[in-house]
Amino acid sequence: MNLLANKHYMEDVKKIAALSLPWEQLENSSILISGATGMIGSFLIDVLMERNALYDTNCHVYALGRNESRAKERFSSYWETQLFDFVMHDISEPFSMKDMPQVQYYLHLASNTHPLQYANDPIGTITTNIIGLKNILDAAAASDCKRVLFASSNEIYGENRGDKELFTEDYCGYIDCNTLRAGYPESKRCGEALCQAYIRQKNLDIVIARLTRSYGPSMLMTDSKASSQFLKKGIAGEDIVLKSAGMQYYSYTYVADAVSGLLYTILLGNKGEAYNIADESGDVHLKDLAEMIADCCGTKVIFDIPDEVESAGYSKATKARLDGSKLKALGWNSLYTIKSGIEHTIAILK
Repeated sequence: MNLLANKHYMEDVKKIAALSLPWEQLENSSILISGATGMIGSFLIDVLMERNALYDTNCHVYALGRNESRAKERFSSYWETQLFDFVMHDISEPFSMKDMPQVQYYLHLASNTHPLQYANDPIGTITTNIIGLKNILDAAAASDCKRVLFASSNEIYGENRGDKELFTEDYCGYIDCNTLRAGYPESKRCGEALCQAYIRQKNLDIVIARLTRSYGPSMLMTDSKASSQFLKKGIAGEDIVLKSAGMQYYSYTYVADAVSGLLYTILLGNKGEAYNIADESGDVHLKDLAEMIADCCGTKVIFDIPDEVESAGYSKATKARLDGSKLKALGWNSLYTIKSGIEHTIAILK
């Protein structure tokens, strides 16, 4: 599917590209994005290339990923342009910037981000979040870098201890580190600590964005997150399969809002600070999310207990709602509610 040929998708891209931000910081600069073909990385690249096309930002995008054929298909519209280059590399391996002009901004978005990856590739989950980040930070430290952004996760908060309705950036819940599933949240926590170490020891300017459960039309078809499975089933005209009673209460963010949050963080955030990208209009119980998608697609919700491999990758948290007021103080606001974001996603993918 060519998302760039979809009118509704491009409306979302143009809306983010037109936000009132200090875009001049990106003028005549270059930016390296790991995880470029992922749901959030690919949407961000579309926004940056749209800025280049409509506003002459002249920001050179280096899209880093492991799969050139997937990248060439996803970014075919930019592949031969002067302001776009694909860098084929496994971020878990050190890399050299000698073949690229000076990069001013680094965004580490690469990560295993869904349950089957956590269960089937726990080593890759941890190494991408820690060693991959270290490789990004080393490259940035060896150059005249302006800023690094690390994409962290709502999962660093762990399980709600029952003392907070909304997680602020200083909250710390419980994680049983001696489990397979702990590899993702613990490595994100370690990644944040690594950022603080490089700020102190290497004097890097680093900001941290904590993403909620994100969804949208740029999701990968291999994504096994519950929201992605619901959307794929609904769009295919199949019943929505719920793997629990659905009482989990989470924050969700439409991909366009997630990307705008990243942009606010990297362009306006304070050095060393972490920011939740979240709005209460995106908070919903899992069963209500399933029913919302089923209603939009004319299907119904059914319940199915997951097998051992599948359940090993699922979060045990039952309530994880984030407080986004710190990012809102920088001027960020969500443009999409959970309902409008789901409707956009379904309209585009259908």
